[in-house]
Amino acid sequence: DSEGGLYVCMNTFLGFGREHIERHYRKTGQCVYLHLKRRVIEKVPGASGGALPKRRNAKLFLDLETSSDLNSDDFEYEDEAKLIIFPDHYEISLPNIEELPALVTIACDALLSAKSPYRKQEPDSWEEELQASKHAKTLVQLDNGVRIPPSGWKCSKCDLRENLWLNLTDGSVLCGKWFFDGSGGNGHAMEHYKETGYPLAVKLGTITPDGADVYSFDEEEPVLDPHIAKHLAHFGIDMLQMQVTENGLRDNDIKPRVSEWEVIQEAGVKLKPMYGPGYTGMKNLGNSCYLNAVMQAIFSIPEFQRAYVGNLPRIFDYSPLDPTQDFNTQMAKLGHGLLSGQYSKPPMKSELIEQVMKEEHKPQHNGISPRMFKAFISKGHPEFSSNRQQDAQEFFLHLINLVERNPVGSENPSDVFRFVVEERTQCCQSRKVRYTERVDYIMQLPVAMEAATNKDELIAYELKRREAEAARRPLPELVRAKIPFSACLQAFSEPSNVEDFWSSALQAKSARVRTSRFASFPEYLVVQIKKFTFGLDWIPKKLDVSIDMPDFLDISHLRARGLQPGEEELPDIAPPIVIPDDPKALDIDESSVMQLAEMGFPLEACRKAVYYTGNLGAEVAFNWIIAHMEEPDFAEPLVIPAFGEVASSGAAALGAVGLDNQPPEEMVAIIISMGFQRNLAIQALKATNNNLERALEWIFSHPDPEEESDPALDTMDMENNANANILAETGSEGPRIKDGPGRYELFGFISHMGTSTMSGHYVCHLRKEGRWVIYNDLRVCASERPPKDLGYIYFYHRIPS
Repeated sequence: DSEGGLYVCMNTFLGFGREHIERHYRKTGQCVYLHLKRRVIEKVPGASGGALPKRRNAKLFLDLETSSDLNSDDFEYEDEAKLIIFPDHYEISLPNIEELPALVTIACDALLSAKSPYRKQEPDSWEEELQASKHAKTLVQLDNGVRIPPSGWKCSKCDLRENLWLNLTDGSVLCGKWFFDGSGGNGHAMEHYKETGYPLAVKLGTITPDGADVYSFDEEEPVLDPHIAKHLAHFGIDMLQMQVTENGLRDNDIKPRVSEWEVIQEAGVKLKPMYGPGYTGMKNLGNSCYLNAVMQAIFSIPEFQRAYVGNLPRIFDYSPLDPTQDFNTQMAKLGHGLLSGQYSKPPMKSELIEQVMKEEHKPQHNGISPRMFKAFISKGHPEFSSNRQQDAQEFFLHLINLVERNPVGSENPSDVFRFVVEERTQCCQSRKVRYTERVDYIMQLPVAMEAATNKDELIAYELKRREAEAARRPLPELVRAKIPFSACLQAFSEPSNVEDFWSSALQAKSARVRTSRFASFPEYLVVQIKKFTFGLDWIPKKLDVSIDMPDFLDISHLRARGLQPGEEELPDIAPPIVIPDDPKALDIDESSVMQLAEMGFPLEACRKAVYYTGNLGAEVAFNWIIAHMEEPDFAEPLVIPAFGEVASSGAAALGAVGLDNQPPEEMVAIIISMGFQRNLAIQALKATNNNLERALEWIFSHPDPEEESDPALDTMDMENNANANILAETGSEGPRIKDGPGRYELFGFISHMGTSTMSGHYVCHLRKEGRWVIYNDLRVCASERPPKDLGYIYFYHRIPS
């Protein structure tokens, strides 16, 4: 059936394409499969959407959804379902109650009525529209003098620092339990409501100029608080209160945002749509523009194109039984959709004529819908698995981490971004130095606001803005700070002073000066402009600035030089680890936590680093982060262990992987349930150190199962494999880098519109075939005025010598 279709094994309920179903049958002996096929009959007259899509090949059921949904009312279609019996390919059309056993009929009905992974993620099911709380207008707030600080919050009853809620009546900060966001806690906020009857609470950490997450205990649901700015100001939290207009929009929100949105999206300019390979748009699944922008930039890089699209046949052939859970398969599928041109075709002449006759001039958007890719890549991540807006820089690093953990072929495409940073630390008292190295993927440039070239205009604008707010008049036209790129680069290279530094030469805390240089230059340099910061008024702010980013960049002068003649190194002595008698009694130094968080590390990891280094300062905590950032629980919340708990858990972990330990029976049972023999399941698990996913891949990569080997030899093999892995991890080769000259040319940038990373919209501009192209979700057009001065993340490639 080369026209498409999906084959589902009636024993394992896994789906396959035609070319893979034969292999599954030979491997497992399973002979009963349900064949599903949807055939489009015609486009419904007058329906919205693009041209009639062609039937697509269901290879490994990895169909790429186009922007037209075949489940919508735009198309008439018919579904075909058959039972296929191997090896003779005997077909039984469904429904067929008379000939089939009742159990088979029930199983078929369940499969046919089940929702697909796509339909389960429909935007309709993401969020219900929130209603204004009945308590918002008449809420009484106690004048008890409570003022909430911008950081360092904890539950007043249990010291919990996560999932904290501020009661809007009395200012109590208490932990949640079963609230709509699914976070855990001890339920003290609910207990407080039952004791006092104070109905509304806001979740700390969600407050932005756009609003906050508010919960009504009385109404038992999340609600809107139209007066949230006033209610928060009562406790000293400034939400930048703004005049509300008749249409519900804030006056001073409109002009800055509209201006930024117009410039970045090139509004008001007629843009020519682009079609063909490399000009495919991506559907916005609801605040997924950050993912779309990053993936467009990633797949414009030849190394990623070769790794995933160039290896697509091999990746598909060796994909695991469930390809929806395989990173490389999903990357190859997405890359093929973006680069093949199959989902970016210009409208037919007949369609254009029809548009002209109907006076409809809407451009045709093809594009792909990355639902399955987003579902997989965000699985288990507390932020990316939500439907909230996210930081594109954080997603880029998350993606690189997944690429590192899932190698494809002999060359890792993420190597093109990797570079080594040399950190030089000098003790201000002893004048001794320490040189350390760390791996990084992004060059973070600070915004040198003090170097603005239009300071007089900015001062005048600020005065007019305050006068207009006080008089409730329309705000003046926005004046954006103009910052020279050279000033930002200089701020990056200048030494930074830190007072809280533990000096191994003095065996005490001292001040230190730290400078950063490039020990190697990457092949592709990613530059992030640090536009987002936190103010003392609690609000995550975005610096609305214009920076004259260069098309050609030379950072050769930032090359590291290492230990210089006459310099004396700090002694290599570890600081004392202070463990209090009561671990929970240790207060974490929030200033050190914020210093680390501003470097881009996860907040929970920063808190753990400061805690486990005994509050000895950000420098010591930073070294802890570098040493532990590859651990799987690196960004998990801090759990303070009881005395002796670490040692006992460590011993248990070692015992679990003892060399004489057989594979877990539950893993063996899972593989057997997929139709494989028991001896093959045990052999695969032993060969992969009991990793279920790798064991399934091992089975498919070894077509002829071997006979049961001697247990003693298996034990030796496991030991040798474990030793080989340890040697590989501790080898002295160092990180894989592609060092070269420090001269670069700009080829892309990602821009953000809005006041916070938690809101707004992302757009990507890429230079292709000699001209700039704008990627705005599904819309791909030739750019006429690329706003290179307003970007957030810039992509440079090395200029060959």
